[in-house]
Amino acid sequence: MGTVYARVRSPLGELLLVAGGGDTRPGAAPAAVRGLYFPDHLRGPRIDSSWREDPGALTWHSTVLRAYFEDGRAPLDVPLDLEGGPFVLAVWRALRGIPPGTTVTYADLSRRLGRPGAARAVGAAVARNPASIIVPCHRVVGSDGSLTGYAGGIGRK
Repeated sequence: MGTVYARVRSPLGELLLVAGGGDTRPGAAPAAVRGLYFPDHLRGPRIDSSWREDPGALTWHSTVLRAYFEDGRAPLDVPLDLEGGPFVLAVWRALRGIPPGTTVTYADLSRRLGRPGAARAVGAAVARNPASIIVPCHRVVGSDGSLTGYAGGIGRK
């Protein structure tokens, strides 16, 4: 097992795709994504010396991302292996339920999670999302509908 990574071209710049090293034989299940980062990603990782660059192992993932960027609505249904506490993971799961082309506020998201009044905690969890685009934190806006912080930069949001 181990961690593999690849650099993926996108309309938003070159992305760093990080995944659990899985079986790369034809027909094997794809490796689980651990992160997708912009070049200037806030709180993005440094490539660890134990990681292995292997674009071939992540070809399926790259194809799914390209399809998404081509039409904006292709499902990004990729296996994930994200680390976080129960609340943070619940927030990230809720983000994946926001349909393309729609937005919600942090307060809306906190209510959906059964935690009204936890908008700031939701915001903190959203800010730590390691899998931008796949876990669509870009669909969350401020209570007045304004764009708020984004690890990839407001211009990309």
